[in-house]
Amino acid sequence: MTPKKSSITHLQQLTNQINLLRDDALILEQSRAADLERIDPAWRASARNLVHYLALRQHDLRDLQRDLAHLGLSSLGRMEAHVLPTLNAVLVALHRLQELTPPAKLELDMDAGDELLSAHAVRILGASPQHRSVRIMVTMPSVAATDPGIIQRALERGMNVMRVNCAHDDASAWTQMVAHLRAAMSSLKLECRIEFDLAGPKLRTGAITPGPEVMKIKPQRDALGRVTVPAQIFLSASALTAPAGSVLAPLETAVSADARVGDELHLTDARGRKRRLELVEHSAKRGQTGWLCTCERTVYLTSGAVLELHRDKKAFGEIRIARLPAQPQAIILRVGDKLILTKDATLGELASAGQPAHIACTLPQVFDAAKSGQRILLDDGKFAGAIRRASSASLELEITQVAGGSAKLRSEKGINLPDTTLELPVMNATDLESLAFAAAHGDIVSLSFVRRREDVEALVEELNRLGAKKLDIVLKIETREAFENLPELLLAAMEHAPVAVMVARGDLGVEIGFERLAEVQEEMLWLCEAAHAPVIWATQVLESLAQSGLPTRAEVTDAAMAGRAECVMLNKGPYIDAAISFLDDVLGRMQDHQDKKTAMLRKLSVSGSAESERSPISENA
Repeated sequence: MTPKKSSITHLQQLTNQINLLRDDALILEQSRAADLERIDPAWRASARNLVHYLALRQHDLRDLQRDLAHLGLSSLGRMEAHVLPTLNAVLVALHRLQELTPPAKLELDMDAGDELLSAHAVRILGASPQHRSVRIMVTMPSVAATDPGIIQRALERGMNVMRVNCAHDDASAWTQMVAHLRAAMSSLKLECRIEFDLAGPKLRTGAITPGPEVMKIKPQRDALGRVTVPAQIFLSASALTAPAGSVLAPLETAVSADARVGDELHLTDARGRKRRLELVEHSAKRGQTGWLCTCERTVYLTSGAVLELHRDKKAFGEIRIARLPAQPQAIILRVGDKLILTKDATLGELASAGQPAHIACTLPQVFDAAKSGQRILLDDGKFAGAIRRASSASLELEITQVAGGSAKLRSEKGINLPDTTLELPVMNATDLESLAFAAAHGDIVSLSFVRRREDVEALVEELNRLGAKKLDIVLKIETREAFENLPELLLAAMEHAPVAVMVARGDLGVEIGFERLAEVQEEMLWLCEAAHAPVIWATQVLESLAQSGLPTRAEVTDAAMAGRAECVMLNKGPYIDAAISFLDDVLGRMQDHQDKKTAMLRKLSVSGSAESERSPISENA
């Protein structure tokens, strides 16, 4: 049937639009020819496809998509991995609808892009298990260095990549973790990649003036306030640990040798309360020599507190509490409060006598870059503020938002400056040492707080110096600047190749605003698929399950959505084994329902109980 004239005109218009998009893609490719020439040959086709995708995404394609969909053609919604073949396929279909001969020699291989992404994922992250295509990365806790069972159980339950966070522990501990993994791989006949995560230039709050040297020891009480288990205090001049259920109180000198069970220790505690401790048991164990005492009341012990030994209401000696560790302090902040961020390492102090609280920042470069009016976020976004005054020595902040209305700011908490461009080296001396270790013992290195092309080039230069061409790169996207520069970061990394991207949603959400996080992580998935670069979905996946043993409903949905990436990262936690098993099951189930952005229409049991009399579609094809 010959199409109507009006239909032919519409088809011609659509054909012209597709031709223009093809032309734009090829023009941008030509303008980036020098850049593409520098790409590793194994990744050049991927870089070319990324450039084509960038050209198309400079246009609003929504009306064109609707028109194509109404004709039963591809709406371009799944073109990321194969941009030019998709445009060519649509162009061929439009020509045939007009009863015209399609252009000759068009690239129509729709499988090549998917095959490249799959091959790159295997190269970087290792082969996926038979029952799921998405890998699981697990962050190692410090105790994994001394407990090989942690790594063995993780591998048994489905870990495919072991993540070592170089911000914690040291080379000695990392060596033990690697050795434990090698042993577990040999025992279980399983493969697992090793990823080292460089710490990078993380902005953090400095130390706060320590609080009083005091120790609070209290009994356990029931709902009516009655003591069920008295407070248990272990007094010792030499022990480093206390018996189970008791608290160690160090002494300047040992308790008198004349002391015996039933004697009492009398003291006035930090609040001026009279207290009596009863000696109930003497321990002479190696490393735990001392007296176990009990008390029916809450006791506040301080450094230097004097305790008198009593028997039959008579004193016969005394002991003195040794130096106790100072209590860590926190700065309480509310909306409207001022906070001074200082360049020097002066200990932070709470607000007093009309003076605002102040705390140091770990990176001095901040004070040369930050400007009045710019935003600042503290402790993963728990506090939001604005810079009211900026100088080379300090920043005066006004707190504009606080989670819960009032919260405590502690030392070693993250600082984010989403509006500030910081000139920071992406790797410091410690990172370079970690990188050398990773080159000798690992498969993958993650570059933290990458921002611009020069950061990637610095990493590649160092890898070349180390002769570590085999070490694959993961770009951690955790700042606004990194997200905005993602295409250039990918192209820079492709010169070294292979490369993957970690969507570090914690810091990224803080920087761009959590209201935009869903949108931004979608865009990152599209860009990476266009570059055939594997994606690692990270930060707080099944966090409640790993920490408490029970997932939230939102976490389950998040874990299911994570199946659109090539790898999902779990953080450490007491229930990490359960989290790995849970994620393994979810990812295996979801891959039958979704592949990237495409819904996979497998047979649904709820669609009807009656068996169809027709043969399967695959047999009728």
